[in-house]
Amino acid sequence: MRKPDCGGDSEVRASQTSASQTSLDALWVGSRLRCTAADYRLQRLRQRTQCRNAYRSADRSKLGVTLERAIQQPELQRGCLARRPSATEIASDLAAPWGLIPLKDRSFLIAERDEGKIVRVENGSASQVRTIDEVDPGGEGGLLGLAITKDGKTVFAYYTAANDNRIVSMSWDGRELGAPKVILRGIPKGFIHNGGRMVVGPDDYLYVGTGESGTGRLSQNKDSLGGKILRLRLDGRPAPGNPFDNEVFSYGHRNVQGLAFDDQGRLWASEFGQNRWDELNLITKGADYGWPDVEGSGNVRGMTNPKVVWHTDEASPSGLAYWQNSLWMAGLRGQRLWEIPVDGTKAGDPIAHFRGDYGRLRTVQVAADGGSLLLTNSNTDGRGDPASDDDRLFQITR
Repeated sequence: MRKPDCGGDSEVRASQTSASQTSLDALWVGSRLRCTAADYRLQRLRQRTQCRNAYRSADRSKLGVTLERAIQQPELQRGCLARRPSATEIASDLAAPWGLIPLKDRSFLIAERDEGKIVRVENGSASQVRTIDEVDPGGEGGLLGLAITKDGKTVFAYYTAANDNRIVSMSWDGRELGAPKVILRGIPKGFIHNGGRMVVGPDDYLYVGTGESGTGRLSQNKDSLGGKILRLRLDGRPAPGNPFDNEVFSYGHRNVQGLAFDDQGRLWASEFGQNRWDELNLITKGADYGWPDVEGSGNVRGMTNPKVVWHTDEASPSGLAYWQNSLWMAGLRGQRLWEIPVDGTKAGDPIAHFRGDYGRLRTVQVAADGGSLLLTNSNTDGRGDPASDDDRLFQITR
């Protein structure tokens, strides 16, 4: 077995010291995850020494796997960016929180699905800043995603109305939300699969994940707004350059509840499967992601395969965020936060965090200062087992 290179600036060192988990006792191995430059400088000399000493002392006859295979095992991925994250509660007693906007003043706007309210959380306390009267909650519908423009002056909300799903824009002055103005209507509504996640992209267009409302064939109908990722001007009109001369950016989706751009401007989406496979997809303009003809990877001509799949009891994914060279995906039924290392267009092996610790997890966002993640659970949505102080907002650090 080749001796690992312990001196490269582009690598994180991974250690494993628990003999009960593997026989790689204290062996430091290279990982494809990357350190920040500051973290690496602080640890480099110590890590070089530990790496060399661990390699010399390891009983390599007991490894049972090659080095290249070992570094792909989630339990071995340790180091400055691979250490386990920790959660700190910021707020409690939220009512089925869904959309989340971290603000620069360290407060947060949160959409409460079934109440139709947007609340501001500041210093652990929540106060109402807007009610959207048209919200018609039921099943998975209600007041869903929130997004904000880069200048922080306009907030978007996605909600279920009496006959459809809609998007409104509202002015934001740092204290009050203005009157909602409908910028898009006619997104199919259902008791299930209403989608609802939104994000303003690096191109200053609004990207929207929708569901097929339980009618799978809508996903393949390019004239329908259901089962799609939409790309809009900020006034709701189709963005220029869309592939089908309407709002649709990609199609063949079942129920997109997570959207995130990585540091190179690539769009990723998390998506609910039906009975077998949930998906993480890398989104490209005009692509067909297969539903309802394919669930998971199908190798069907003209359809795009996901980058990662999970059994539905392990994920049922909702929110998605990109932070520290990884995608972070909140799992509802899976009750865990998934970390998926990303290297360009390649997604590495997922790592599960907080398995069952906080119940159903709905939304994950990067904090306004970029130094942490924000995470909400979703145990009061009718499908969880809420604790007395649920639902809650957490700060995730490591």
